[in-house]
Amino acid sequence: MPLEVPALVPPLVLIHGPETVLAEWALAHVLADVRASRPDAEILRLAALEAGPGELAMHASPSLFGEAKVIVIADADEAGEEVQAQLLAAIGAADDDLTLVVLHKGGNRGKRIVDALKGAKARVFEAAAVKSDRDKHDFAINEFRRASRKVTPEAVRALLEAVGSDLAELAAACKQLVDDTTGTIDEGVVATYHGGKVEATGFKVADAAIAGDAAEALRLLRHALSTGLDPVPIVAVLASQLRQLVRVGAAGHGRSADLARELGMAPWQVDRARRALSGWDGAALGRCIQAVAAADFDVKGGGRDPVYAVERAILTIAAARRGD
Repeated sequence: MPLEVPALVPPLVLIHGPETVLAEWALAHVLADVRASRPDAEILRLAALEAGPGELAMHASPSLFGEAKVIVIADADEAGEEVQAQLLAAIGAADDDLTLVVLHKGGNRGKRIVDALKGAKARVFEAAAVKSDRDKHDFAINEFRRASRKVTPEAVRALLEAVGSDLAELAAACKQLVDDTTGTIDEGVVATYHGGKVEATGFKVADAAIAGDAAEALRLLRHALSTGLDPVPIVAVLASQLRQLVRVGAAGHGRSADLARELGMAPWQVDRARRALSGWDGAALGRCIQAVAAADFDVKGGGRDPVYAVERAILTIAAARRGD
């Protein structure tokens, strides 16, 4: 999630984790704080994989005139033995005039650098992978909060369904809404900017099918396909929505927020699944999951007509909901 970066930057900073958006966010704010507190500091950027022999050691050596220097080392997890040795030496040499900012995507390679930085009391910013729907929901909420903007739960839900799972696209969409609008961001504002995507999204198709409305699901499907949406992600959404029904149904009673944390979902997803579960039983959900698995095989090259495969899955789901 977005990180609070203090204004005073210490000699050692570690940005650790594979999530590029969060790592870039943290680095940008660290450098902004450096420029604010020490505007004359020289900022150098080096890629660990491309650093030449002795290059890091040369840049890390004290300046003749005592100027402040910031060295940003990208991809420290890809550093060779020589660069790792130079980096370890630089960690020991960092002081008020030399700030070392190290980005490491995680994993065992270059782990001794991470251990050395943590052992030296570096300030650590975690850029952990954002995978679950709950993580993406929280990410969007925090993007708006960081910009001091109010956003409704319905707006966040609509934005996630419109933009999809790519975190960079979600961050860009949040920024666009912040920059281009005023006041509270609600579902209507999101629809203004992403209405076409929302109408064409596989989520709307899945909602209609799971509700048993075959006609509306097919209408939305054809509209989605006519706007260029591929059948593959539509089938993926159908599968995801059915799996959510199974997981929420099996989780039993409890507060939506508690179940959301347990299942890696957003609270509104738990609420939606609970509402959708009316009229469903385990056997019907099992048949639908099998039908969607067959459609997934067909749309990925196993069948002759991907569109027909999706339509057949939708009709199966809608019929199961109606008890046909």
